Amino acid sequence: MATLPDSLADGCFADLPLVARDVARGITRMFFRQDLFALCEAPLPNGRRADMIALSAKGELTIVEIKVSRADLLGDRKWTDYLDYCDRFFWAVPTGFDLSPFDGGRRGDECAGLIVADRYDAEVIREAPCRPLAAARRKAEVLRFARRAARRLAGDLDPALAGLD
Repeated sequence: MATLPDSLADGCFADLPLVARDVARGITRMFFRQDLFALCEAPLPNGRRADMIALSAKGELTIVEIKVSRADLLGDRKWTDYLDYCDRFFWAVPTGFDLSPFDGGRRGDECAGLIVADRYDAEVIREAPCRPLAAARRKAEVLRFARRAARRLAGDLDPALAGLD
């Protein structure tokens, strides 16, 4: 069985607080058990950057937006821009985060799930509804995911190629 690295790749969340990397690590572990594999900080065709995007064995795409402060969460007006590029969308917050902003539909109860995570694990608090992508969009996004993952692996083999993501 493969083991998980102690930390995420050097480039992931380099400009964010350590707690964001810890949340991503916990989510990565949870996804690993669910046979989903994620990339961090993945650019989307609309110019947005998903904190995490994961691919399932069925080709389903899940986007996770990590929030570590209440102000960042409440000020986020761009989250709906991610919905056209995934089958499921989750908010993710660290353990101990005040979950009241997620009550009463203020943060997309009808189209977003909720994950609470720390550096060791994560738990789905509210499942995200599945809104299947159209076949053509799915094909394009799965191909984009695969090529980005391969490009990042190439950067691991040859540091001169790293960061050209």
